[in-house]
Amino acid sequence: MLENINDYSLEDLKKIKKQVDQAINTYKTRAIANARKELEEKAKSLGFSLNEIVASAPVKSKVAAKYANPEDPSQTWTGRGRKPRWVEALILKGNTLKDLEI
Repeated sequence: MLENINDYSLEDLKKIKKQVDQAINTYKTRAIANARKELEEKAKSLGFSLNEIVASAPVKSKVAAKYANPEDPSQTWTGRGRKPRWVEALILKGNTLKDLEI
């Protein structure tokens, strides 16, 4: 390890940083290749190719909007998750979710 990093010049530190960045990229590339190899071997042992397994993953479809802002129809909400600010504001004005349904 570096004995006292504060004693190095800026130029030396930049060289060290460049070497470290390259080493990190090399490590990541090698780790990804090893992981891919392990996954391919596991898939093969189960009678599949890795591509077959990855391609068969279900694709999430978008959920249709259930509510729209009557003042700005481009603002929509599916009804999932936290209510958007425009929904909260309209509810405070006396509207109900039923009023905002598409």
